Amino acid sequence: MTGKKHVVRAALAAGVLTAASLGAVAVAGSASAAQSPDVPKTRIVGGTIAHTADTPWAIQLSNSGSPDPTGEWCGSTLVKANKIVTAAHCAQEAASTYTAIQGRDDLADKSTGKESKISSIWVDPEYGKSPAHDVAVMTLATPFEGVDTLALETDKAADAAGAASIVYGWGETEGTGPADTFQKVDVPVLGDAYCEKAYASEGYTADGEICAGYEEGGKDSCQGDSGGPLVLNGRLFGVVSWGIGCADAGNPGVYAEVATYAAELQQQLDS
Repeated sequence: MTGKKHVVRAALAAGVLTAASLGAVAVAGSASAAQSPDVPKTRIVGGTIAHTADTPWAIQLSNSGSPDPTGEWCGSTLVKANKIVTAAHCAQEAASTYTAIQGRDDLADKSTGKESKISSIWVDPEYGKSPAHDVAVMTLATPFEGVDTLALETDKAADAAGAASIVYGWGETEGTGPADTFQKVDVPVLGDAYCEKAYASEGYTADGEICAGYEEGGKDSCQGDSGGPLVLNGRLFGVVSWGIGCADAGNPGVYAEVATYAAELQQQLDS
């Protein structure tokens, strides 16, 4: 990605210019982002090959409207046998258009993994009305029984500079790895103060977002990783949300802070 405007870590629908070709699109959480025909398309930059056998709770979210031949749309996280958490900007289409895929490292290899359609979608009602709130919960039509789930982080103090978090996804690699293949990258928390300064005019929200990556760039989540898990201490710490470019110096990734929304998310898991 190039450009110096907010980009949700997604791509536009087939037949519409992608965020990469435009250079930028609207900020996740803004009214314009909520109304745009965002079709997420994301990959890890500067990471290493990962395996869903080691992280079975990492779920690929495909969509029938995706321009990618594999249907790649967004990432998500299995937090209950029949519930996945993803980004609100990933959840703007009809439930019938989505398929959750578990256990498929290479999205082109459809002989592997489990699949489930989506029966219902909850999107944070504040998304698009106020900053941040880029979280959603989808209910699986066919639960992934027997698959390990990831607990929600509930402690807002976990968002401390230096915390060693890891982000996972199948998204854009910008030439640093194979396409449509599950990868991971370490992205230490930089802290709210850093992102408030780096994104002073871009709307970073300390109460509800996490700033993680490297000041010098080089490693990051990217387009297609939207909605995927940022993991810390064995818990779902964040949800891939937005950034300026991918892995650019001074422009780290921004993630929805799960602890901020944990009570609302838990209500959806219990419903």
